[in-house]
Amino acid sequence: MVRKTSTSRSRSARFEELRGKNEATWRKPIAHVRSAALLLAGLSLATPAAASCQLIASGPQAPQTSGWALPSGIKVASASPDLVLQLAQAPSLALDEVGLRYIGHATFEITSPKGVRIATDYNDYEKPAVPPRVATMNNAHSTHFTPNPDPSIEHVLTGWNPEGGPIDHDIRVEDVRIRNLPTNARGWDGETRAFGNSIFIFELADLCIAHLGHLHHQLTPDDLATLGRIDVVLAPVDNAATLRLDSLMAVLDGIKPSVVVPMHFHFAGALERFLSRAASDGWAVTPYPTSAAVLSRKTIPSERTVMVMMPGGG
Repeated sequence: MVRKTSTSRSRSARFEELRGKNEATWRKPIAHVRSAALLLAGLSLATPAAASCQLIASGPQAPQTSGWALPSGIKVASASPDLVLQLAQAPSLALDEVGLRYIGHATFEITSPKGVRIATDYNDYEKPAVPPRVATMNNAHSTHFTPNPDPSIEHVLTGWNPEGGPIDHDIRVEDVRIRNLPTNARGWDGETRAFGNSIFIFELADLCIAHLGHLHHQLTPDDLATLGRIDVVLAPVDNAATLRLDSLMAVLDGIKPSVVVPMHFHFAGALERFLSRAASDGWAVTPYPTSAAVLSRKTIPSERTVMVMMPGGG
C-alpha cells in the first residue's frame, strides 16, 4: 500500500507550522512567465518496467517570450528521424512513453503510461488546471509551494521537513516511483537553510527524470551516487537566485543526463545566457514549438541535448 506522505504529522499541522516560520515568504509577490511558442518535437525516451536509476551509479520580471529567438552563433540540433513529433496536450501514452508539459516557472506536469499525473514545485500561481494525483514542493519561495494544496491531491510531498533535518520520500504510485535527495537552500537574507530543498527523482517507463528544485550548491559524490542514472534533468537556469552558470554546468556534468530542460528563467536574458554557455560546452540545443512533449528511451538523443520548452500555463 502506498504511503500518502513520508511523515506522520497531518498535512494541515505541517503547513500551519511552516506558515508561522515563513510568513514573510508567503507574502512576497513574484511575476511569472506565461507564454507559448518556440519549437517542441517530442523526445520519446523502452520497456514498460519501472526504471532502475538509483543503483546504477551506487519580485523578478517575466521575460518577453513573444518573438523570442536563439542567441546568435548557436547551432540548432536537427531532429533525427527517431525524434518523433508528439504534440497532444493529453496524449495517449504507450507503455514506454512519458508525457512532459511545462506549465511555468519550476512547475512541470509529468504523466505516466497509466495516467498518473505529477506536478513539480506545485504552488498557487503556476499549476495544472486539473489537480494532479501527486504534488512535489520546495519552500525557497512561494512560487515553489503552497500552504493550501488542493485537498483532492492524493500525495503531497514536501522537499523540506518543518520539524528540521532531512526529509525522506520513497513511494510508488502505480507505475511511478518517486524519491528525493535533500539539499540545502538559502533564505531571503542569504543564510543557508540545511535540507531546505529536495531534488525529486521520478522513475517511470524506463526513464529517470530529476527535478532540481531550487538547488543552491554543487553535488557531492555521495549525492550523485544517490541520484544514480538520470536521463532527463529539469534545471533552473536563472543564474542568480539558484546557481551561477559555472556551478550549474558542474552539476550537469556530474549528473550526466542525456537531456536538460531549462526552467526558472524569469530573469531577463537568463535563458539566452544559459543556452550560449551550454552550446559552448558542447551541448546540442533543440527548440520545440509547444509546451508539451512525449519522452521515450528509444528516441532519446545520442548527443547531450538541451530541450527548450516555453511555458504554456495550466
